[in-house]
Amino acid sequence: MPKWLKDAVFYEIYPQSFKDSNGDGIGDFNGIIEKLDYIKDLGCNAIWMNPCYDSPFRDAGYDVRDYKKTAARYGSNEDLIRLFAEVHKRDMHILLDLVPGHTSEEHEWFQASSKPEPNEYSDRYVWTDDWFHAPEGFNYVAGESLRNGIYILNFFKCQPALNYGFLKPEKSWQKGLDDPACVATKEALKDVMRFWLDAGCDGFRVDMADSLVKKDDEKKSGTAMIWKDIRKMLDESYPEAALVSEWNRPELAIPAGFHMDFNLDWVGNAYNLLMRDVQDGRNNSIFHKDSDRSILDFFGEYLEKYEVIKEQGHYCLITGNHDTIRASYYLDVSELKLAYAFLLTMPGNPFIYYGDEIGMRYRELASKEGGYTRTGSRTPMQWDDSVNCGFSTAAAADLYLPVDGSEDAPTVAGQEKDKDSLLNTVKAVLALRNSEDDLKENANLKLVYARKEDRGFAYRRGNLLLLCNPSGKEVVIEAKDLPAGTEKRFEIGKTECQTGKYVLGAQSFGIYAC
Repeated sequence: MPKWLKDAVFYEIYPQSFKDSNGDGIGDFNGIIEKLDYIKDLGCNAIWMNPCYDSPFRDAGYDVRDYKKTAARYGSNEDLIRLFAEVHKRDMHILLDLVPGHTSEEHEWFQASSKPEPNEYSDRYVWTDDWFHAPEGFNYVAGESLRNGIYILNFFKCQPALNYGFLKPEKSWQKGLDDPACVATKEALKDVMRFWLDAGCDGFRVDMADSLVKKDDEKKSGTAMIWKDIRKMLDESYPEAALVSEWNRPELAIPAGFHMDFNLDWVGNAYNLLMRDVQDGRNNSIFHKDSDRSILDFFGEYLEKYEVIKEQGHYCLITGNHDTIRASYYLDVSELKLAYAFLLTMPGNPFIYYGDEIGMRYRELASKEGGYTRTGSRTPMQWDDSVNCGFSTAAAADLYLPVDGSEDAPTVAGQEKDKDSLLNTVKAVLALRNSEDDLKENANLKLVYARKEDRGFAYRRGNLLLLCNPSGKEVVIEAKDLPAGTEKRFEIGKTECQTGKYVLGAQSFGIYAC
């Protein structure tokens, strides 16, 4: 485990929407550099940046045209390397987004692979033997190449699947993991990783990390073999390089070689129930004040996964991400304060999606660059009340996406002046996290009070007792099974440690030394 992950708190940056430094309406590397001090002051000491590589942007950069070249709209390779240096100058770290399962159909590898004449890239992607027989169980494209074959997709039509092989090949066109062409694909991925690690990045967030080997088994053993081999390379040459997987199966991802795995928002799963559980028009999210859900609905699933990997890796909670409707769509500011206090004091490495710290809103917008319903979570960062909320000096029509034009649109500048703002609450929670070793330790979580019929709950992180009441009514927790709080370290709302009980006011959160 890289040493710096012990206390890493991540900030996710969608580069095209964060800060425009040159007035063209699109965020860029130099704009990120301008705001590094803000990120550090927030309490984050690490960054995950969404893809910044050359791309035709049919999927917002997740369709890579050249892994070793930055997209011109963000700046040059030299600008990105300067960003790495500025991050490190502030004792921070930065992960790039790695897209290993597919490229753009405009990538030179795919252009070569599409040629009818055999060449070194012919089997870099997954092709059938002829144009006529459609492969069962796969999304595919036929009739768009001179090559006599059909190619498999990894996601959108613009994203042909790279060929890492099939766990158990069944057709003549399906290659095994040890086929020279599949090995070459893996080695090409390593080469890309070495290129950016040598340039100064600190690791990678891995997109669709479980999608490499086709027809894999339930435990993704074929894909795991590839990641273990990559991890071996990293351990030998880049021991401080970190990997976080988009997988949400830490029991598989961590043994496969990842240091961290995300707890992702899947409809109806435990994470979804925290802030985004809306069914038939009713908001029954755990942190909605009028919900009747118990925190047990989250911890039942979460602890089952956490207990398996807590000594080997981190299961990371997020406020949101570029694929997820912002939590502010479901919760008001008072509810968000409690939800974020909970997320930011749990084990693992928390990830804050840009703008979540001020409660930026989700808006229904026309799809942009393959965003579809996700587009409304990718709007420009709202810095102040100047033109375009301080994101860009460009004309409104030239912006990557429209800014929130509401009179009450939340901004960093506005919330910095309000001691009770969501922004200042997040800062306070992170300041405590960064000062308390017990909140940095990964394997010390214990749920000490939770009942199906009770909205209040309590958990321990070492010598800290954390109590929460997300409901709109006062909750009393009998303290017979809880340690006595000796000193109150943090509070939202009103909490009291009384003789034999804890009294938690409506919508409250408290942290006590014990």
